[in-house]
Amino acid sequence: MATSNKHANIVLFGQAGAGKSSLINLMAGKDVARTSSDMKSCTLHWEKYPIQFGNESYNVFDTVGLEEPQLGIAHYLDIVENAYTLIQDLEKQDNIDLLLFCMRAGRLTTTLQTNYRLFHEFLCDKKVPVVVVITYLETEIGEMNAWWERNADIFRDREVHVAGHACITAIKGNYPRRYEESRTTIHKIVKEFTADGQKKAWIGVGGNNLFVSFMLKLRGLLVGKEKSLFRKDIVPRLTKRCGLPLDVAKQLADRIKNPGVGAT
Repeated sequence: MATSNKHANIVLFGQAGAGKSSLINLMAGKDVARTSSDMKSCTLHWEKYPIQFGNESYNVFDTVGLEEPQLGIAHYLDIVENAYTLIQDLEKQDNIDLLLFCMRAGRLTTTLQTNYRLFHEFLCDKKVPVVVVITYLETEIGEMNAWWERNADIFRDREVHVAGHACITAIKGNYPRRYEESRTTIHKIVKEFTADGQKKAWIGVGGNNLFVSFMLKLRGLLVGKEKSLFRKDIVPRLTKRCGLPLDVAKQLADRIKNPGVGAT
């Protein structure tokens, strides 16, 4: 369990406009992350936010919101490559404790499913528990958790498997009671899924495809024809499972094979 001298590492991902920065501020109990109504990303790089609550310490890594790749392929690839580098760096320390999947209340779109699979299946090899955080539920009739009760089956049907969920609002505004309730909810679930043994338990449930491990071992060692075969192995996984267009998958595979090439 995280203590004052050990930080649990949390990677936060989701679309732009889902309220990731507001979620970080809710968790921290103060404004530490800049929020903006501007849907354009101000940076291609992740941001690290050390926060504390309940006598525990956490590092929250806020990744840039992913949109449809067709809206800007180069921009999209830069964001994914930066996220990939972050995951690699944290994995070397054996220290990714939780993925927080932030989404705005609404439909579970194809883009959201792609984002989930990129982070959970492709980047983290199904080895890190995922908690989905549904935001903008301040006007939900009845309890905010009613949203999940109506939509849980959709997540299961579309194979978006999560270890837990939190239905919240990260906007204080005219809903201070729900805002404080949301803080309690997110604190409780983060603490639960960063506790000792949770990651190990999730690995047993989440699968063992060893794709990322395989990729990390081979990347940089392959030359010539072997590199070409390695690229062909990555591409179908990105198109079939993550739902990426073929041209985007090929470019992303090249980025992973040769980090930094083509980055802006």
